[in-house]
Formats: sequence, C-alpha cells, structure tokens
Amino acid sequence: MKKWALWQKIIGIILLTGIILFGVGAIYVHQSTYTASEVAQKQSEQATHEKDYDLYSDGQTSKLSIIFYPGAFVTTESYSQWATQVASAGYSVYVLHMPLNLAVFSKDAAQEVIEDSPEERFVLAGHSLGGVIASRFAAEHSKEIDGLIFLASYPDEKGTLKNTDLSVLSMTASNDEVLDSTKYYQAKDYMPTRTTSVEIKGGNHAEFGSYGAQKGDGSATISNKEQQIKISTYIVEWLDSLEEK
Repeated sequence: MKKWALWQKIIGIILLTGIILFGVGAIYVHQSTYTASEVAQKQSEQATHEKDYDLYSDGQTSKLSIIFYPGAFVTTESYSQWATQVASAGYSVYVLHMPLNLAVFSKDAAQEVIEDSPEERFVLAGHSLGGVIASRFAAEHSKEIDGLIFLASYPDEKGTLKNTDLSVLSMTASNDEVLDSTKYYQAKDYMPTRTTSVEIKGGNHAEFGSYGAQKGDGSATISNKEQQIKISTYIVEWLDSLEEK
C-alpha cells in the first residue's frame, strides 16, 4: 500500500508539472502571437474560411494556385491583403492554418489541399519560418508542385531544392533585420537553377504580412500598403511566367 501511495504521489507531481508547463507554454504563445491589423482582418472577410485554411479566390480563372505557410506566430489573416490582390489576378491562394501558429508542427499541411484539388497545379509559398518548412515539404514532393515562393525566407539543408527542376521566386526587403542574412546567402547552395531574386526597397520583414511591428525588425520606409502591392505584383508577374511555360 505504501508503494502504491508513493506512485500516486509521483504521478500527481508529474501531472501537475505537465499542467503548469502547458499553461506557461500557452501564455507564451499567446503573448508571442502577431495578430492581423484591422485592415487585414477586414480584408480576410472576403476569404472562404475552412477548417485547415483560408481560401482567397476570384472563381479560379487559372489552374495554378498558391499554398501558403505563414511565418512563426503570425495569424493567417495577416496575409489577406496581398493574397486578395493575387486572387484578383486569377490565382487562388490557400493560407494554411498551423497549430499554435507554427508551421514546424505541420510540415505536410499542403498535402490535403493538393489531394483534394487534383485539377489544380500548385506553387508552395512561405514567409520566414513558413518558407523553410514549405521547402522541406517541397523537397519530398517536388513532382507534385510547380515551384516555390520565399518571402524573407530560404530553404535549409533538409529542404534543399538544388537537384530539382522547380522554379523559385525569392523575395527580400532592404530594411529587413529579422532575416538571417548569413543563412540566407548560404542557402543559395540549396536553390535550384531556375531562381528569380527580387528585393523590395524600403520594405521590412513584418510587412510581408500586415500585423504591425516585429521585434528586432528594421523600420520600413514605405507603407504596408505599398509593400503589399509590390509583393502581389512580383508574385503575379512570376506566376504569369510559369503559366506561359
């Protein structure tokens, strides 16, 4: 009986510790989350909200669509502005929902979208950590997609695309101080031959979405609206070039 009482005490301590850690983790995630601006939240009302993603579409005039992996701790609505603009050009955008707003917990989230829409062709895209995780999925499923778009991001060794024939659009911003420039340039070794790189002058890391200032980021010298327009313009021009091939 004494042994059983001891085990009960140990189990109780373990459960209590687990509850405390879960609570602390939940508080940290909540405090670290970047929520969409009022403008972005309003814009997101135009999306079709599904369990696993928000879909921005004008009725699918193109068979080429984007599956987007959000940045770490950034809510999906934060990408509604450029997503709506891209959709208005005929390219649907699926903005994935991630557990705890962290793509690292759901690398294969794109798979369900791909399987559910066999009539569509897909390009993966991601912002910051989201792009890294998207590249890992792409490395394992390169025959199922047409290319990738990196917004202030890059592939890592696990997501190397070097030996694929995929097309890549790599977009950065001149005032971005969150992106690790050393890792970014090292990652060029993991990029495929067909890579197009563009830089948004005056933009920063946070304005690849619409969620306000981000810790450690540089100050943008262009407005969020301007950066959103530049993002969508570059994306649409690049997608148009894929359509022509």
